[in-house]
Amino acid sequence: MASRKSSRAAGGSPSPGSKRETKHGGSKNGKKEGLSGSSFFTWFMVIALLGVWTSVAVVWFELVDYEEVLGKLGIYDADGDGDFDVEDAKVLLGLKERSVPAQPTPPESEETLQAAEKSYVESGERHEDVDASISDQWQVKEEIHGETFEAPTTDDMHRELENEIPEAYETPDSIQKDADLLADGLEAVESEPYEVPASDDYVVSMEGRVSDPEAPGDSEVVLEDAREHYTEPKHEKQTETQDTAIHDLPEEVNEATEPDKITEDFDVAKDVSVESKQSEDDVAIEPEESEIPVQAEDYSNDVRVGKSEKETEQDKTEKAKKKKPKLLNKFDKTIKAELDAAEKLRKKGKVEEALRAFEALVNRYPQSPRARYGKAQSEDDLAEKMRSNEMLQQAINTYDEVVSLPNVPSDLIKLSLKREADRQQFLGRMRGSLVTLQKLVQLFPSDTSFKNDLGVGYLLIGDNSNAKKVYEEVLSLAPNDGFAKVHYGFILKAENKIAESIPYLQEGLESGDPGTDDGRFYFHLGDALQRMGDKEAYKWYELGYQRGHFASVWQRSLYNVKGLKAQPWWTARETGYTELVKSLEKNWKLIRDEGLAVMDIKSSLFLPEDENLREKGDWSQFTLWQQGRKNENACKSVPKTCSLLERFPEATGCRRGQIKYSIMHPGTHVWPHTGPTNCRLRMHLGLVIPKEGCRIRCAQENRAWEEGKVLIFDDSFEHEVWQDAEDYRLIFIVDVWHPELTAQQRRTLPAI
Repeated sequence: MASRKSSRAAGGSPSPGSKRETKHGGSKNGKKEGLSGSSFFTWFMVIALLGVWTSVAVVWFELVDYEEVLGKLGIYDADGDGDFDVEDAKVLLGLKERSVPAQPTPPESEETLQAAEKSYVESGERHEDVDASISDQWQVKEEIHGETFEAPTTDDMHRELENEIPEAYETPDSIQKDADLLADGLEAVESEPYEVPASDDYVVSMEGRVSDPEAPGDSEVVLEDAREHYTEPKHEKQTETQDTAIHDLPEEVNEATEPDKITEDFDVAKDVSVESKQSEDDVAIEPEESEIPVQAEDYSNDVRVGKSEKETEQDKTEKAKKKKPKLLNKFDKTIKAELDAAEKLRKKGKVEEALRAFEALVNRYPQSPRARYGKAQSEDDLAEKMRSNEMLQQAINTYDEVVSLPNVPSDLIKLSLKREADRQQFLGRMRGSLVTLQKLVQLFPSDTSFKNDLGVGYLLIGDNSNAKKVYEEVLSLAPNDGFAKVHYGFILKAENKIAESIPYLQEGLESGDPGTDDGRFYFHLGDALQRMGDKEAYKWYELGYQRGHFASVWQRSLYNVKGLKAQPWWTARETGYTELVKSLEKNWKLIRDEGLAVMDIKSSLFLPEDENLREKGDWSQFTLWQQGRKNENACKSVPKTCSLLERFPEATGCRRGQIKYSIMHPGTHVWPHTGPTNCRLRMHLGLVIPKEGCRIRCAQENRAWEEGKVLIFDDSFEHEVWQDAEDYRLIFIVDVWHPELTAQQRRTLPAI
């Protein structure tokens, strides 16, 4: 028995110990073996894949902020090369002496800042007027006009190579002296309010620009359709909240803005303050872009809008100018980590923290141009956030300080001055902006884009003569500059040189250059062709419609609220203003008799139409209300008529219309034209109507007036008038708000 047990233990079933040994790598004979080749490879792959996915996760989910780490390591930069490397470690370990970069010392012991604010005198609110041209302020659009120098973004600055030290630009003494003399001269003029010359000048929209609070606001205007002026085309967003004004701005500034999107309706705007393509970080306090999308890609073959496939020298020049901007001088390179940290705060929308960071940098490094530019940008952003004109003016001053520092890179000078001019125009400081633009042209005389901006600056103050000279100079240097062409063509048309204006407008639009795809230029080219009897006019109107500049081929107003009912002719019931219509028709003889009495006065109060709308003839008007403002002196001559109208705020409160008598004599023809806005409807009450020979066309339908009856039409549609009777025609015109506008919109829409 003992021998059996012994043999079983020795050679029978294995013991628990031997089982465990075999399980954990031992062989049946009791000897241990290492890992097999396949097991080793499997574990190696598992570990390798874990490492790869861990690395991917760190990068993808940004578990480590490398910029922050590098920024922190930057404080250990001991040799002044802008980063932490082996040489810095040697210094920290005492193996090498510390070398400190030499900071440029200011000429004086204390920081020298630019003198206090310039004395700006704004052009003020210039509305439509028979006697004076409009100089309302025109907002910049994000699609910037005539820009061959593209404003670089701060992302480009961040990607700038460390080993590429930018050329520092020092303003030559002679040029700086000239600029100072120019500034002194213009500022001296600005001590008095500027009067816009009485001519068909550049008209700037009130919408989208902050008007001058101190500018005279009682200028009465009598304008049926401001069409020969350089008006800012745009669509107003149909919203309950129209205000885009900064907190302390006047009521006229409207249209809500989106913080990261700066654009303007139809033009200028998307709007020509400074015609530069704004970077995403140059957020302006400007109106929204038109709600009607531009569909350029679908119609590029219609009239050769856009470039030919063959690359021109101008294209190459533009590409060369799109290189990375050089915003850091030698010293700023050494503090790049600190600059980047402050800029990162600004880019993340932490405006107050960014401003504090840049202010600290300016205090530590008063001669750092990039730090001061960052401070200006932060103040600019904060002005938008606070809706504060005061803060925006502070930003303007800081932009100006950047240029006064030594060793400023030329790209940074360009960005600072362009943004300064843009913000000055936004505040209505047109003459101050002109000084800035003059300085840009003097510093960079070969850059035609700055000359284009300067031409716009002259137009904004009503100086068509100097604007014309500027564009002639641009075209002599760059004959194919589309932006200069459309503006030069516009000026020629304003001078009534219709035939001469057509090739400039047409070639400029066909160029496809930035700033040319603008509703105003389609409008004026079509209008010029119509006056020359050329049916090509409607081809351009059609293209303007397709590109989103017009509501339709027939409805070509440029200051619109989207979504309003649009039809050429209306009935009283459709408008909802039946009581007003009944009152006018019931009292038509009273209105007629008071109007005839005014006509009999030797020193007639009727003023000739002065908008270049007549092909021939005699057409005059006597205005009682303009832009919602009552003309008290005029109403003294027709007191019963004015008293009658006081009951109807839809008419007397219509700040985009007029109430007036209109007399037209035999032999008069009024060119086809459109009103400026779709926000109003126009009523014509017949007072003295010849039996035959007088008619009006709106869109494609002709109608005639009747004494004592009201015609209602939407004058944003093309309309035309013939007076071929044997005697004069007298009507009474009453503009009313479009019935679909809300009460909020009626209160806040800016006047036209």
